[in-house]
Amino acid sequence: MKAYYGEELLLENEAAKKIYEEIQNLPIIDYHCHLDEKAIKEDKKFENIGELWLSGDHYKWRAMRLCGVAEKYITGVADYKEKFLKFAEILPLLCGNPVYMWSQMELSRIFGINKPLNKDTAEEIWEEANETLKTLSVQGLLKKFKVEYIATTDDPYSPLENHGDIGGVRVRPTFRADQRFKEGAAKSELEKRLDYFVKKGCKIADYGFDFIDEGDENLVWLIENCYKRKMILQLHFGTFRNVNAKMYERCGKDSGFDIMRGAIDTDKLAKILDREDAWLGGLPKIVVYPLNDYDLRALGALTGAFPQVKLGAAWWFNDTVNGIKRQLETAAEYSALGTQYGMLTDSRSFSSYV
Repeated sequence: MKAYYGEELLLENEAAKKIYEEIQNLPIIDYHCHLDEKAIKEDKKFENIGELWLSGDHYKWRAMRLCGVAEKYITGVADYKEKFLKFAEILPLLCGNPVYMWSQMELSRIFGINKPLNKDTAEEIWEEANETLKTLSVQGLLKKFKVEYIATTDDPYSPLENHGDIGGVRVRPTFRADQRFKEGAAKSELEKRLDYFVKKGCKIADYGFDFIDEGDENLVWLIENCYKRKMILQLHFGTFRNVNAKMYERCGKDSGFDIMRGAIDTDKLAKILDREDAWLGGLPKIVVYPLNDYDLRALGALTGAFPQVKLGAAWWFNDTVNGIKRQLETAAEYSALGTQYGMLTDSRSFSSYV
């Protein structure tokens, strides 16, 4: 009998087991995440599993709200044990949700706990996990999962004092200027900051937007400056942010109140790429991440016209078993699966590397 959420999870045949055996010891290259580089540098230790899991993971927060948990136990004043017990109570309701799978995988692979987390087992698992955490730190977790490279997400005016080679991990910044664009920052100043990022080892720029606008000067600026510096540009689009104004006011951004938009206009993206390709004589490497998987086929076809463009790994609302499968199938059918860049975490949690 297979262990509950043990090593053979999702390995349903001999071919799957063989593939996993071949790759399980490869290092992790996490080229897009939202981890705290200061916590890596300081080798932060977590007081308890509640802090590890619930201090900033909006996936878990969203799931708790879906199950009727009061905000006091999510982002409110309750202590971490109270929050953990509430999370444990609702976890059985999440069967089929990736949060259920992630949580049980983390219990198994980090803490060696192979039993279901629920209301009845919560106290025991709380004590057992916290005992294990006494011997673990952020750098210890990264080493455990063979993480070799981490690209954080950083404001252009970040001093980047916490990036570098830390505990055997290359921690590098990513240039993310969305907010500065909205504020009207001068492009000349942003270009100076981009050069500073490059000196600090930055190889990637990110850009997130709701709709594709054929006249988007910021996108054009990023394409041209990434091409000039041989950087990779990642485009995240189709997001409708902070749709619950009352809860945004209470909890702030990135708290679980963003949703996906409907289909986006890939025609406009194609026109921008065509224009810039002609102007520059080429394009930078570009990774596209549509939040609505409805757009995957159109974007997969687009990669055939502009081979510098790749489909990004399934992320956010697509980061499910079926979502990842759809993304891989689309990349295989409409693009070239063997040329894809592989998975990322897009995570704020150090336990996500399971």
